[in-house]
Amino acid sequence: MPDSHPGHIPGGSRFKACWLAETLRLREALWGPLEDASEVRRVRVEERSFSDKILLRAYYLGKREKLDLLLDKWISGARLALAILCLLALIGGVGAALGALGDGSRPVNLLLALVALLGLNWLALAFWLLSFLFKSNGGAWLGESWLWLTRKLARGPDAALAPRALIEMLSRNQALRWLLGGVSHGLWLLALSSMLLAMLALLSARRYQFNWETTLLSPDTFVFITTWLGSLPGLLGFSMPPEAIIRISDGQHVLPDAAQSLWSGWLIGCLVVYGLLPRLLALACSLIPVRRTMARLTPDVTLPGYAELRDRLAPASETTGIDAPDAPGFQARVHQRTLAQHEPGQAMLAGIELSPETPWPPATLAASIADAGIIDSRSQRKALLDSLQEQAAGKLLLVCDPRQTPDRGTVALLADLASLAAQTRIVLDVQPMSADASRLSAWMTMLQAAGFDDGQLQTDLSQNLDWLAGTSSFDRGGERVQS
Repeated sequence: MPDSHPGHIPGGSRFKACWLAETLRLREALWGPLEDASEVRRVRVEERSFSDKILLRAYYLGKREKLDLLLDKWISGARLALAILCLLALIGGVGAALGALGDGSRPVNLLLALVALLGLNWLALAFWLLSFLFKSNGGAWLGESWLWLTRKLARGPDAALAPRALIEMLSRNQALRWLLGGVSHGLWLLALSSMLLAMLALLSARRYQFNWETTLLSPDTFVFITTWLGSLPGLLGFSMPPEAIIRISDGQHVLPDAAQSLWSGWLIGCLVVYGLLPRLLALACSLIPVRRTMARLTPDVTLPGYAELRDRLAPASETTGIDAPDAPGFQARVHQRTLAQHEPGQAMLAGIELSPETPWPPATLAASIADAGIIDSRSQRKALLDSLQEQAAGKLLLVCDPRQTPDRGTVALLADLASLAAQTRIVLDVQPMSADASRLSAWMTMLQAAGFDDGQLQTDLSQNLDWLAGTSSFDRGGERVQS
């Protein structure tokens, strides 16, 4: 079910966010799930609906895997393909007008000229209308040509993912037919417009003779056909030759200039009413459903690849206290190991599983402080533990985000790091956004249960940076001493 009030998703329009999520879903379905522990942690902090969390996860992973650049490249290719087709439509329209009217050296057969101007357009429009009876996406030849040309312009190992994701997403939302139809109608409208302008230019610059020729049809039949075709244009103000002019336009009589002007108006009126206006109406009928679909677009959370994410992105409940407190042996503990005989190493600062948007380092650090950076991945944790195992830190300041739900893995890491330093403090940094009181309390409870005392658990980052630099007068127990 779509959200009634979908939240803003970074990275552009909601349509592009859903397209990126579908592209990521297909990629993971083909080549296996991506490692996303960091991205999932960032998403779970957000107070959003499950579908919006899917889009956020896709945004973070898409930036990391450069799938967003793939979509941007595909969009650029689509625009280039559309520009090429627009140019061909303009040329085709002018060519059709020249073919229908000729160079003025010979009389113009009115019915043949009308068929040359509108015959293919009528045929294509009829096939598009008939496609609704057979419930197919066919009938929009120019729209399908645009999609085909865009695929040809796209290059790269993952280039096929973007159009496939787009087609599947739009098909599920009943919008693919309307999108391809809109492209097709737009190109036809452009061709007909260039045809009309070319005709106006030719009729203004050259003298044309119009007549009708027939072997089987009687003059009465021709009068009926031209009168019937000219009735709707006549309602819009286009000229309609009277019956007497129609009858003498058989090529056997010399017509006055006024009669040729009437036939020119009749031909232009037919092009506008039976060519331009139907395509304009069809274009509007196609764009309205597409616009509505784009406004309410949301991931189908029941699809494979999305449904499995619910327990990770939006669990039904989250523990804010000690995780499984009765389980024997689960609780991490700080173990003060026997450090090397030489003096412990320099002071060290590290951010534990912070969001990548967190400014780091949080302030200008003194030369005596080693910056371990933000520790998030397994390899980073192992590298830091190995480094401290070789040379214990004299002072170790660990910065955590209290907005996240504490877990046993994080607490175990903090306990292991604290065991490799002479003095350790943990700052539950509540700036710039205040943490939820229950989560902050859960952090305190779990860390105290792991063996950290109250003096090691801090919330003021600035003061503890001074402690790390050796300019503060607080020892690890909280009593004032001179550093």
